[in-house]
Amino acid sequence: MTTRPFVQVFDAQNKVVGKVKYPNVLSTPIRPDLVNFVHTNLNKNARQAYGAAPYAGEQTSAESWGTGRAVARIPRVPGSGTHRSGQGAFGNMCRGGRMYGPNKTWRRWNRKVNVNQKRYAVVSALAASAVASLVTARGHRISGINEVPLVISNESVDSIQKTKAAVELLKKINAYADVTKVIDSKHIRAGAGKARNRRYKVRKGPLVVVSGKSTVAQALRNVPGVEVANVTRLNLLKLAPGGHLGRFIIWTKSAFEQLDATFGTFAKASTQKKGYTLPRPMMANADVVRLVNSDEIQAAVRASKVVVKRPTATVRRSNPLKNLRAMIKLNPAAVSSRRTQVKSQKSKSIKVNKKNQLRSKLVSATFNQ
Repeated sequence: MTTRPFVQVFDAQNKVVGKVKYPNVLSTPIRPDLVNFVHTNLNKNARQAYGAAPYAGEQTSAESWGTGRAVARIPRVPGSGTHRSGQGAFGNMCRGGRMYGPNKTWRRWNRKVNVNQKRYAVVSALAASAVASLVTARGHRISGINEVPLVISNESVDSIQKTKAAVELLKKINAYADVTKVIDSKHIRAGAGKARNRRYKVRKGPLVVVSGKSTVAQALRNVPGVEVANVTRLNLLKLAPGGHLGRFIIWTKSAFEQLDATFGTFAKASTQKKGYTLPRPMMANADVVRLVNSDEIQAAVRASKVVVKRPTATVRRSNPLKNLRAMIKLNPAAVSSRRTQVKSQKSKSIKVNKKNQLRSKLVSATFNQ
């Protein structure tokens, strides 16, 4: 997000011809989680129903042979005299059987999305398009343009009717590098889609946003990757293709000025969307670490009352199982237990010595006889 008050307006020669007020919609909170959620659901609404034939793989009177015949219990085609008889049927693992979980035409193909969520996602995508780092991170080539967002005067765009003139304008404002990226990115799609009328894949280029009727849509429709949208009918699928924020947008001056009326401001509701006001950011500056460490806050914060006591000298740690003094510190009763243990060992050794003396006397007496 940014807080600059004005944005420069450029003409067809890439010269500054004026400035326009920065709309509040470009300062709204950026919610990539919400944009991804709304895009995922809206993208499902253009699908056509498809499915397998209702009785595909089940058009036979197969029955299982049961147990006792040393074959699997899968249903088998009846009859004899043909290769088909005796073959497994119906199962998804069988040749000629039905698929697992066949697709149905009465499946729930479309998704409903809350209006407020859709609007929040659109304004988040617009705010992300005004951050140069996000636009660059999405893969757009914008190193040559003068400013983000890029605003072009109405006269430079409204007079364009031919593709040649549109390409010349993109080259003048240094936006054609993004179109070159699109042209170079064309490649054959991986997978079976290449045989289903969607053989090639290309990247997305700049999005030109106009207001009212304009002939630039016909002029740009043959330029790869370039799309045209109306400021009153902005679509999230174009503002954040694939659910990824940061589309490179080229605005006309009239469309840029109309943003405040279309989406409203932080102080005034929208004139086109009934009862809608822009979402306010929870924090003007989201860099919490910088805020806490700032001089103003540190001057007002009280000193910490927690005193951390650290040993002045190095602590020598002893093993209490080997060191009696360390054991006594942990367990004062260790003195008496150790004393009794020593006494018992002494008494045992005395008894053993007496037994050994008696045994030696008996042995010597027997040998002397």
